[in-house]
Amino acid sequence: MPPVNLHSDTQTRPSPGMRAAIAAAEVGDEQRHADPTTLLLEERVASLLGHEAAVFLPSGTMCNEIALRLHVRPGGDELILDRTAHPVTAEAGGPAQLAGAMVQALDGEGGIFTVAQLEHALRPAGDRYSPRSRVVSIEQTTNLGGGRVWPLGRIDEVLALARERGLRAHLDGARLMNAVVSSGVAASDYARGFDTAWIDFTKGLGAPVGAVLAASSELIEEAWRWKQMLGGALRQSGIVAAGCLYALEHNVERLAEDHENAQALARGLAQLPGVRIDPAAVDTNIVIFAVDDAPAIVSRLADRVELLAIDAHRVRAVTHLEVTSADIQTALEAIAELVG
Repeated sequence: MPPVNLHSDTQTRPSPGMRAAIAAAEVGDEQRHADPTTLLLEERVASLLGHEAAVFLPSGTMCNEIALRLHVRPGGDELILDRTAHPVTAEAGGPAQLAGAMVQALDGEGGIFTVAQLEHALRPAGDRYSPRSRVVSIEQTTNLGGGRVWPLGRIDEVLALARERGLRAHLDGARLMNAVVSSGVAASDYARGFDTAWIDFTKGLGAPVGAVLAASSELIEEAWRWKQMLGGALRQSGIVAAGCLYALEHNVERLAEDHENAQALARGLAQLPGVRIDPAAVDTNIVIFAVDDAPAIVSRLADRVELLAIDAHRVRAVTHLEVTSADIQTALEAIAELVG
Protein backbone atom coordinates (compact mmCIF):
# COMPACT_ATOMS: atom_id res chain seq x y z
CA MET A 1 0.00 0.00 0.00
CA PRO A 2 1.52 3.40 -0.94
CA PRO A 3 2.23 5.85 1.89
CA VAL A 4 -0.17 8.67 2.68
CA ASN A 5 1.35 11.63 0.88
CA LEU A 6 1.28 14.68 3.14
CA HIS A 7 4.59 16.00 1.82
CA SER A 8 2.94 18.86 -0.10
CA ASP A 9 -0.19 19.82 -2.03
CA THR A 10 2.11 20.02 -5.07
CA GLN A 11 1.89 16.21 -5.18
CA THR A 12 -1.56 16.20 -6.76
CA ARG A 13 -2.07 14.59 -10.17
CA PRO A 14 -4.64 15.65 -12.77
CA SER A 15 -8.00 13.94 -12.33
CA PRO A 16 -9.73 12.12 -15.21
CA GLY A 17 -11.95 15.16 -15.77
CA MET A 18 -8.96 17.47 -15.90
CA ARG A 19 -7.14 15.12 -18.28
CA ALA A 20 -10.18 15.16 -20.56
CA ALA A 21 -10.23 18.98 -20.53
CA ILE A 22 -6.52 19.02 -21.37
CA ALA A 23 -7.00 16.57 -24.24
CA ALA A 24 -9.83 18.66 -25.68
CA ALA A 25 -8.11 22.04 -25.33
CA GLU A 26 -8.22 24.45 -28.26
CA VAL A 27 -4.67 25.72 -28.78
CA GLY A 28 -2.57 28.15 -30.78
CA ASP A 29 0.71 30.03 -30.52
CA GLU A 30 0.80 31.71 -27.12
CA GLN A 31 3.68 34.02 -28.10
CA ARG A 32 1.51 35.45 -30.87
CA HIS A 33 -1.41 35.79 -28.42
CA ALA A 34 -3.19 33.17 -30.51
CA ASP A 35 -3.87 30.48 -27.92
CA PRO A 36 -7.58 30.88 -27.05
CA THR A 37 -7.48 28.69 -23.96
CA THR A 38 -4.57 30.59 -22.45
CA LEU A 39 -6.19 33.94 -23.26
CA LEU A 40 -9.40 32.82 -21.54
CA LEU A 41 -7.48 31.74 -18.44
CA GLU A 42 -5.65 35.08 -18.29
CA GLU A 43 -8.92 37.01 -18.63
CA ARG A 44 -10.57 34.99 -15.88
CA VAL A 45 -7.70 35.41 -13.45
CA ALA A 46 -7.41 39.16 -14.12
CA SER A 47 -11.12 39.50 -13.34
CA LEU A 48 -10.90 37.18 -10.33
CA LEU A 49 -8.10 39.26 -8.81
CA GLY A 50 -9.52 42.65 -9.75
CA HIS A 51 -6.72 43.65 -12.13
CA GLU A 52 -6.60 44.88 -15.73
CA ALA A 53 -4.55 42.11 -17.28
CA ALA A 54 -2.69 38.87 -16.58
CA VAL A 55 -0.04 36.60 -18.02
CA PHE A 56 0.21 32.81 -17.83
CA LEU A 57 3.54 31.55 -16.48
CA PRO A 58 4.99 28.08 -15.93
CA SER A 59 5.40 28.45 -12.16
CA GLY A 60 4.64 30.54 -9.12
CA THR A 61 8.35 31.13 -8.58
CA MET A 62 8.49 32.81 -11.98
CA CYS A 63 5.50 34.94 -10.98
CA ASN A 64 7.33 36.13 -7.90
CA GLU A 65 10.62 36.76 -9.66
CA ILE A 66 9.14 38.62 -12.63
CA ALA A 67 6.96 40.73 -10.34
CA LEU A 68 9.94 41.69 -8.19
CA ARG A 69 11.92 42.61 -11.28
CA LEU A 70 9.07 44.86 -12.38
CA HIS A 71 9.21 46.74 -9.09
CA VAL A 72 12.88 46.82 -8.11
CA ARG A 73 15.25 49.33 -9.68
CA PRO A 74 18.96 48.54 -9.98
CA GLY A 75 21.03 50.35 -7.40
CA GLY A 76 20.12 49.25 -3.90
CA ASP A 77 16.35 48.81 -3.77
CA GLU A 78 15.05 46.68 -0.91
CA LEU A 79 12.34 44.03 -0.71
CA ILE A 80 10.58 43.67 2.64
CA LEU A 81 8.76 40.43 3.50
CA ASP A 82 8.44 37.77 6.17
CA ARG A 83 11.42 35.58 6.97
CA THR A 84 9.48 32.42 6.07
CA ALA A 85 8.25 33.71 2.68
CA HIS A 86 8.94 31.71 -0.47
CA PRO A 87 11.35 34.21 -2.15
CA VAL A 88 13.55 33.93 0.95
CA THR A 89 13.37 30.19 1.54
CA ALA A 90 12.81 28.49 -1.81
CA GLU A 91 13.78 30.57 -4.85
CA ALA A 92 17.54 29.96 -4.89
CA GLY A 93 18.41 33.58 -4.10
CA GLY A 94 16.37 34.77 -7.06
CA PRO A 95 15.52 38.25 -5.71
CA ALA A 96 19.23 39.06 -5.47
CA GLN A 97 20.28 37.44 -8.74
CA LEU A 98 17.37 38.39 -10.98
CA ALA A 99 16.15 41.68 -9.51
CA GLY A 100 19.28 42.86 -7.71
CA ALA A 101 17.20 43.32 -4.56
CA MET A 102 18.37 43.69 -1.02
CA VAL A 103 16.08 41.60 1.20
CA GLN A 104 14.93 42.63 4.65
CA ALA A 105 13.16 39.73 6.36
CA LEU A 106 10.71 40.40 9.18
CA ASP A 107 9.87 38.04 12.03
CA GLY A 108 6.11 37.80 11.75
CA GLU A 109 3.86 35.47 13.70
CA GLY A 110 2.91 32.51 11.55
CA GLY A 111 4.34 34.35 8.55
CA ILE A 112 2.20 37.45 9.19
CA PHE A 113 3.98 40.65 10.17
CA THR A 114 2.41 43.80 11.60
CA VAL A 115 2.21 47.29 10.15
CA ALA A 116 4.37 48.41 13.08
CA GLN A 117 7.08 45.94 12.04
CA LEU A 118 6.90 47.22 8.48
CA GLU A 119 7.10 50.84 9.59
CA HIS A 120 10.14 50.07 11.75
CA ALA A 121 11.81 48.36 8.78
CA LEU A 122 11.38 51.25 6.35
CA ARG A 123 14.53 53.19 5.53
CA PRO A 124 14.66 56.96 6.03
CA ALA A 125 13.68 58.79 2.86
CA GLY A 126 16.60 60.40 1.08
CA ASP A 127 19.25 58.57 3.12
CA ARG A 128 22.09 57.87 0.69
CA TYR A 129 23.70 55.43 3.12
CA SER A 130 20.78 52.99 3.24
CA PRO A 131 19.07 50.76 0.70
CA ARG A 132 15.87 52.25 -0.67
CA SER A 133 12.69 50.68 0.67
CA ARG A 134 10.96 49.77 -2.57
CA VAL A 135 8.49 46.88 -2.34
CA VAL A 136 6.63 44.97 0.35
CA SER A 137 5.43 41.42 -0.29
CA ILE A 138 3.00 39.23 1.61
CA GLU A 139 2.29 35.52 1.19
CA GLN A 140 -1.38 34.43 1.27
CA THR A 141 -1.65 31.88 2.80
CA THR A 142 1.64 31.60 4.64
CA ASN A 143 3.50 28.42 3.76
CA LEU A 144 6.19 27.77 6.35
CA GLY A 145 4.20 30.04 8.64
CA GLY A 146 1.64 27.24 8.84
CA GLY A 147 -1.02 28.01 6.22
CA ARG A 148 -2.24 31.06 8.14
CA VAL A 149 -4.65 33.48 6.50
CA TRP A 150 -3.67 37.14 6.45
CA PRO A 151 -6.72 39.04 7.77
CA LEU A 152 -8.01 41.58 5.27
CA GLY A 153 -7.74 44.33 7.87
CA ARG A 154 -4.04 43.60 8.39
CA ILE A 155 -3.47 43.63 4.63
CA ASP A 156 -5.25 46.98 4.34
CA GLU A 157 -3.01 48.44 7.06
CA VAL A 158 0.13 47.25 5.30
CA LEU A 159 -1.06 48.56 1.95
CA ALA A 160 -2.00 51.95 3.40
CA LEU A 161 1.49 52.39 4.85
CA ALA A 162 3.07 51.20 1.62
CA ARG A 163 1.12 53.80 -0.36
CA GLU A 164 1.91 56.54 2.15
CA ARG A 165 5.62 55.80 1.89
CA GLY A 166 5.75 55.29 -1.88
CA LEU A 167 6.33 51.51 -1.88
CA ARG A 168 5.11 48.99 -4.43
CA ALA A 169 3.13 46.02 -3.08
CA HIS A 170 3.19 42.39 -4.23
CA LEU A 171 0.87 39.52 -3.29
CA ASP A 172 2.29 36.00 -3.44
CA GLY A 173 -1.01 34.16 -3.83
CA ALA A 174 0.29 30.63 -4.16
CA ARG A 175 -2.55 29.42 -1.93
CA LEU A 176 -4.82 32.45 -2.21
CA MET A 177 -7.88 30.34 -2.96
CA ASN A 178 -7.37 28.45 0.30
CA ALA A 179 -7.63 31.81 2.07
CA VAL A 180 -10.76 32.68 0.07
CA VAL A 181 -12.50 29.42 0.98
CA SER A 182 -11.42 29.61 4.63
CA SER A 183 -12.36 33.25 5.21
CA GLY A 184 -15.21 33.89 2.78
CA VAL A 185 -13.38 37.00 1.54
CA ALA A 186 -13.35 37.37 -2.25
CA ALA A 187 -10.07 36.93 -4.08
CA SER A 188 -10.47 40.41 -5.58
CA ASP A 189 -10.82 41.95 -2.12
CA TYR A 190 -7.52 40.37 -1.10
CA ALA A 191 -5.68 41.17 -4.34
CA ARG A 192 -6.89 44.37 -5.94
CA GLY A 193 -4.88 46.73 -3.71
CA PHE A 194 -1.56 45.22 -4.82
CA ASP A 195 0.48 46.30 -7.82
CA THR A 196 1.04 42.65 -8.71
CA ALA A 197 -0.75 39.51 -7.55
CA TRP A 198 -0.86 35.89 -8.68
CA ILE A 199 -2.41 32.51 -8.04
CA ASP A 200 -0.92 29.05 -8.47
CA PHE A 201 -2.82 26.13 -9.95
CA THR A 202 -0.40 23.32 -9.04
CA LYS A 203 -1.14 23.15 -5.32
CA GLY A 204 -4.58 22.60 -3.83
CA LEU A 205 -6.26 23.36 -7.15
CA GLY A 206 -4.72 20.21 -8.58
CA ALA A 207 -3.35 21.25 -11.99
CA PRO A 208 0.00 19.85 -13.20
CA VAL A 209 1.52 23.11 -14.48
CA GLY A 210 0.92 26.83 -14.30
CA ALA A 211 0.38 30.08 -12.43
CA VAL A 212 -1.02 33.43 -13.55
CA LEU A 213 0.36 36.88 -12.66
CA ALA A 214 -2.08 39.82 -12.70
CA ALA A 215 -1.38 43.56 -12.71
CA SER A 216 -2.02 46.68 -14.77
CA SER A 217 -1.88 46.36 -18.55
CA GLU A 218 1.36 48.32 -18.55
CA LEU A 219 3.06 46.05 -16.04
CA ILE A 220 1.85 42.89 -17.78
CA GLU A 221 3.28 44.15 -21.07
CA GLU A 222 6.65 44.52 -19.33
CA ALA A 223 6.18 41.13 -17.62
CA TRP A 224 5.96 39.56 -21.09
CA ARG A 225 9.45 40.87 -21.84
CA TRP A 226 10.79 39.17 -18.71
CA LYS A 227 8.83 36.02 -19.49
CA GLN A 228 10.62 35.88 -22.82
CA MET A 229 14.02 36.64 -21.30
CA LEU A 230 13.73 33.99 -18.59
CA GLY A 231 12.60 31.26 -20.97
CA GLY A 232 9.02 31.17 -19.77
CA ALA A 233 7.37 31.95 -23.11
CA LEU A 234 5.53 28.95 -24.50
CA ARG A 235 3.81 27.84 -27.68
CA GLN A 236 0.60 25.78 -27.47
CA SER A 237 0.22 26.51 -23.77
CA GLY A 238 -3.54 25.90 -23.89
CA ILE A 239 -2.75 22.24 -23.24
CA VAL A 240 -1.81 23.11 -19.65
CA ALA A 241 -3.94 26.25 -19.34
CA ALA A 242 -6.96 23.99 -19.85
CA GLY A 243 -6.05 22.15 -16.66
CA CYS A 244 -5.96 25.45 -14.81
CA LEU A 245 -9.38 26.46 -16.14
CA TYR A 246 -10.76 23.10 -15.06
CA ALA A 247 -9.27 23.69 -11.61
CA LEU A 248 -10.99 27.07 -11.30
CA GLU A 249 -14.32 25.55 -12.26
CA HIS A 250 -14.18 22.34 -10.21
CA ASN A 251 -11.55 22.46 -7.47
CA VAL A 252 -12.02 25.69 -5.52
CA GLU A 253 -14.94 24.98 -3.20
CA ARG A 254 -13.64 21.48 -2.47
CA LEU A 255 -10.62 23.08 -0.73
CA ALA A 256 -12.86 23.14 2.34
CA GLU A 257 -12.44 19.34 2.51
CA ASP A 258 -8.67 19.79 2.73
CA HIS A 259 -9.13 22.26 5.56
CA GLU A 260 -11.40 19.84 7.43
CA ASN A 261 -8.83 17.06 7.02
CA ALA A 262 -6.07 19.36 8.25
CA GLN A 263 -8.13 20.19 11.34
CA ALA A 264 -8.74 16.50 12.02
CA LEU A 265 -5.02 15.83 11.69
CA ALA A 266 -4.14 18.70 14.02
CA ARG A 267 -6.63 17.63 16.67
CA GLY A 268 -5.35 14.07 16.53
CA LEU A 269 -1.71 15.15 16.75
CA ALA A 270 -2.48 17.31 19.78
CA GLN A 271 -3.47 14.14 21.67
CA LEU A 272 -0.16 12.38 21.07
CA PRO A 273 2.70 12.37 23.57
CA GLY A 274 5.80 14.22 22.42
CA VAL A 275 3.93 16.18 19.74
CA ARG A 276 3.45 19.91 20.20
CA ILE A 277 0.76 21.70 18.18
CA ASP A 278 -2.06 24.21 18.65
CA PRO A 279 -4.99 23.11 16.46
CA ALA A 280 -6.46 26.62 16.71
CA ALA A 281 -3.49 27.88 14.66
CA VAL A 282 -4.43 25.68 11.68
CA ASP A 283 -6.39 27.93 9.31
CA THR A 284 -6.24 26.00 6.04
CA ASN A 285 -4.49 22.89 4.69
CA ILE A 286 -1.02 23.18 6.25
CA VAL A 287 -0.25 21.57 9.60
CA ILE A 288 3.07 22.22 11.31
CA PHE A 289 3.88 20.36 14.50
CA ALA A 290 6.93 20.12 16.72
CA VAL A 291 8.75 17.00 17.90
CA ASP A 292 12.13 16.38 19.48
CA ASP A 293 13.81 15.13 16.27
CA ALA A 294 11.93 16.05 13.10
CA PRO A 295 14.30 14.50 10.52
CA ALA A 296 14.30 11.18 12.40
CA ILE A 297 10.50 11.11 12.66
CA VAL A 298 10.07 11.88 8.96
CA SER A 299 12.61 9.27 7.94
CA ARG A 300 11.13 6.52 10.09
CA LEU A 301 7.59 7.24 8.85
CA ALA A 302 8.50 7.48 5.17
CA ASP A 303 7.15 4.07 4.13
CA ARG A 304 3.74 4.85 5.69
CA VAL A 305 3.39 8.65 5.69
CA GLU A 306 5.30 11.19 3.61
CA LEU A 307 6.01 14.38 5.55
CA LEU A 308 8.53 17.24 5.38
CA ALA A 309 10.99 18.16 8.12
CA ILE A 310 11.36 21.93 7.86
CA ASP A 311 14.00 22.19 10.58
CA ALA A 312 15.39 20.15 13.48
CA HIS A 313 12.14 20.14 15.42
CA ARG A 314 9.26 21.03 13.09
CA VAL A 315 7.38 18.80 10.67
CA ARG A 316 5.01 20.01 7.94
CA ALA A 317 2.00 18.03 6.71
CA VAL A 318 -0.18 19.32 3.86
CA THR A 319 -3.61 18.01 2.93
CA HIS A 320 -4.87 18.03 -0.66
CA LEU A 321 -7.38 16.48 -3.02
CA GLU A 322 -5.70 13.07 -2.98
CA VAL A 323 -5.87 12.81 0.82
CA THR A 324 -9.06 11.38 2.34
CA SER A 325 -10.37 11.39 5.90
CA ALA A 326 -9.40 7.70 6.06
CA ASP A 327 -5.84 8.67 5.07
CA ILE A 328 -5.74 11.11 7.98
CA GLN A 329 -6.63 8.32 10.40
CA THR A 330 -3.98 6.08 8.85
CA ALA A 331 -1.39 8.83 9.25
CA LEU A 332 -2.37 9.47 12.87
CA GLU A 333 -2.11 5.77 13.70
CA ALA A 334 1.35 5.56 12.14
CA ILE A 335 2.59 8.64 14.00
CA ALA A 336 1.05 7.42 17.27
CA GLU A 337 2.89 4.10 16.99
CA LEU A 338 6.16 5.94 16.56
CA VAL A 339 5.85 8.56 19.30
CA GLY A 340 3.71 6.63 21.79
